[in-house]
Amino acid sequence: MNQRRRFLKTLGISSLLITQSSSWILARSFSKSKIKLGLISDLHQDVMPDGKARLEVFLEYMNQKQVDGLIQLGDFAVPSSENQELISLFNSFHPHAFHVLGNHDVDYGHSWEQCLQAYGMKSRYYSLEFKRIQLIVLDGNDTGSPAHKGGYPSYVGPQQQEWLKDELEKTELPVLLISHQPIAGIYTIDNALEMQDLLGKYSDKILLAINGHAHVDQHLVVKGVNYLHINSASYYWVGKGLAHESYPAEVHEKYPELAFTCPYSQSLFALLTLDLEKGEILLEGRKAEWVGPSPQELGISYLTEKERVENLIPGISSRTI
Repeated sequence: MNQRRRFLKTLGISSLLITQSSSWILARSFSKSKIKLGLISDLHQDVMPDGKARLEVFLEYMNQKQVDGLIQLGDFAVPSSENQELISLFNSFHPHAFHVLGNHDVDYGHSWEQCLQAYGMKSRYYSLEFKRIQLIVLDGNDTGSPAHKGGYPSYVGPQQQEWLKDELEKTELPVLLISHQPIAGIYTIDNALEMQDLLGKYSDKILLAINGHAHVDQHLVVKGVNYLHINSASYYWVGKGLAHESYPAEVHEKYPELAFTCPYSQSLFALLTLDLEKGEILLEGRKAEWVGPSPQELGISYLTEKERVENLIPGISSRTI
């Protein structure tokens, strides 16, 4: 059985039912149909030896489900000539294929301008009416954070905040908010509290806020807004201090950063269904296993003990909220 067939055979189903709010009342006033979106995050094509296969499994499954659109949540693939085939595969597979910019998408000396060109994006953040909802995509890579102490920027700056306020103020549609970096939960942006306050003022319009980046499985509600972390399609990063080999030596020689990860045995992704008539959100996720030792077995020390147990898993969990 080839990898794609094996991945599809072992698909796990999970559900996320969001409690009703005025955002659902707003939604029902506009549409009686379901909206289905395929979500994949943190593929990390440049780290993984099987990144393309993981993407293909995602695309095949979403094609079977006849989704209305695809969203990749960042840390997808750097805009190199070697990756153009993979990027084009995603872009051409569905007429509505949306990108979110992740911090690692400009690794190895690439620029945001190169990313925008390769991905076919007009701007780093954007908003559009899609199937009778307002899809708002943020860019959490702004510079200028007063709290920045080195490393990748993780910030939504004043200019983008003003733009976001304007979009939230003027839309009459229910909002699906997408970002790479989390606004709530594990590994949040520098100005998470500020952004939570902003979004909380529009909680009656926001159906769900979705992010990637943290490579964890988490859901929480802050100031009336549901925040959902989508786990990585590929692995959890443990860093050089816990370097180890989970694959044959020749694979690690070709993909040296693979040693700093705990890979997942199969591609993780999710099918998001917005049932605007019933006022429900259904999330169908997947389960995998660790390839080699788990982060816990390696003695990972960051995250809280509770987070290591509940959120650091090779899967997208079943949830009823």
